[in-house]
Amino acid sequence: MADRRLQVFYTVARLLSFTRASETLHMTQPAVTFQIRALEDYFNTKLFHRTGNKIALTRVGEEVFSYAEQILALYSEMDNAVRNRSGDNIGVLLIGASTTIGEYKIPRLLGEFQKHFTDGKLRLKVSNTVGIVHMLDTNDIDIGIVEGPVNNKNLVAKVCWRDQLMVICPPNHEFADAPSIKIKQVQPHPIIVREEGSGTQQVISDYMDQHGLSLGDLQTTMELGSPESIKSAVKAGLGISIISEATLDKELKLGTLRAIPLDPPLLRPFSIVYKRQQFRLRAMQEFLDFVEPFCDEAGEDEPLSGLRGG
Repeated sequence: MADRRLQVFYTVARLLSFTRASETLHMTQPAVTFQIRALEDYFNTKLFHRTGNKIALTRVGEEVFSYAEQILALYSEMDNAVRNRSGDNIGVLLIGASTTIGEYKIPRLLGEFQKHFTDGKLRLKVSNTVGIVHMLDTNDIDIGIVEGPVNNKNLVAKVCWRDQLMVICPPNHEFADAPSIKIKQVQPHPIIVREEGSGTQQVISDYMDQHGLSLGDLQTTMELGSPESIKSAVKAGLGISIISEATLDKELKLGTLRAIPLDPPLLRPFSIVYKRQQFRLRAMQEFLDFVEPFCDEAGEDEPLSGLRGG
């Protein structure tokens, strides 16, 4: 319902990339460019400086971005308020999960919740972390569960589980029997990584920064969009990879892959994320209350049941 031009502008301005915005919005890049030009024609001014492949907001663009944040936040508040008034606060709970969580962690939890949540239905959307954050921004989902860091002042993020990332390789690889591996040992080997925008790639990038390296130092042969495709590529001998131990149960039982921890261990949070807003669907709060006992880290911070808005 919110102006599509404004939603597209907000995404491009937040990411400062037409390419990443098109991936996040599931639009073609020409379609994103068309929406931005339409908004610039409407205001009769440029909203972005374009220098080669880089963009930056103009002074007017910065002002529009500030208003866009407020407008989209108010739209979300209005939407939830009307849904509460109209009784649509029970119907459908829209949950978004980043890829690893959506494929391996959350289905069983949602199955258990559905047994208790008999008055309505659940819908699950799976994307990478950037995509889930965008869906929350545009009110396409009610709650997100992501595997990467969330830096968005409009969102509340609560760490719920901890996950360990492991180096994976075929059983005949030189790493196969190692008790642990330093990240510098990984550097010379062909490696398969997750796509840009995934929480997994961002966490690995941050870990490498802490150890004086960068993603550019890796011998990357492929960027793939799911753990399953990465595991298949590693089994085929196309390289090693670093992925979540939560994705490896079948392969480790069958002996088709080996998983070796990094030294020091590479841990990341799985977080439940939702918008800071005054109004909350009843189904959302029921889900937060239900999931709290399943959270390994629930006792560290304010409990989920206490996060009721504001």
